[in-house]
Amino acid sequence: LISFSAGVFLVVAYTLASEAVEHASSFGSGLLWIFLGALGVWVLFKLLPMLHEHHDDTHGGEARNSIDVRRMLIGDGFHNMGDGVFLAASFAVSPAIGIAAAASVFVHELIQGISEFFVLIGGGYSPRQALTLNFIISSTILVGSVGGYFLLDSMEILEVPLLGLAAGAFLIVVLHDLIPHSIRSSTERLHYMKHLVWFAIGVILMFIISLLFAHE
Repeated sequence: LISFSAGVFLVVAYTLASEAVEHASSFGSGLLWIFLGALGVWVLFKLLPMLHEHHDDTHGGEARNSIDVRRMLIGDGFHNMGDGVFLAASFAVSPAIGIAAAASVFVHELIQGISEFFVLIGGGYSPRQALTLNFIISSTILVGSVGGYFLLDSMEILEVPLLGLAAGAFLIVVLHDLIPHSIRSSTERLHYMKHLVWFAIGVILMFIISLLFAHE
C-alpha cells in the first residue's frame, strides 16, 4: 500500500507541476517554484532534526521509520489551499461550474486521502492519529477557499507559487521517502514484483482520475 501511495503521489506531483508551469508567466518561473518547493521542504527538515519523529513504540522496524510524513503533510497543505482558491474562483464564475469543480476536487482528494492514510500508518501512526491528521490537513482547503472568496484578485497571485511548492514537496515525498521505503521492504523477487504492481496500479488509477476529473 505504501507503493500504491507512491504511484498516486507521483501522478499528483506531475499534475501539480504541469499546472504550475502552464499558469506561470514563463516556463522558467514555473520550474523555479517547483525547485523551491522541493529544496525548501528538504532543507527545512535537514535543519530541524529535533522535529523528526520515529514512533518506534507503535510499529518498530527500520523500514517504517524511514518515512517522514511531515513532508507529505506540508505538500498536501499547499495543495489543499490551492484547491480552495480554485473552488472560490469556480463558484465566482457560476454555481454550476462551482459544483463541477467541487466534484473534481472531491474525487481527487478521496484517492489522495486514502493514500495518505496508508503512508501515515506506514510512518508509525495509529489509525486514529492518521485519520485526525488527515482531517486537519484536509481542512486547510478552507484557508484557500475563504481567502479566495474575499480576496480573489489577490489570491490569484498565489496560484502558481502554491502549485509549484506543492509539486516540489510531493516529489521529495515520493523520491526521498516512499520509493526508498518500498525498495528496502522488497526482500525477495516476488515481494519486489508485488511492490511494482501496486505502484503501477496507483499510477494508472490516479492518471485516469486526473484525465476524467481535471481541474480545467
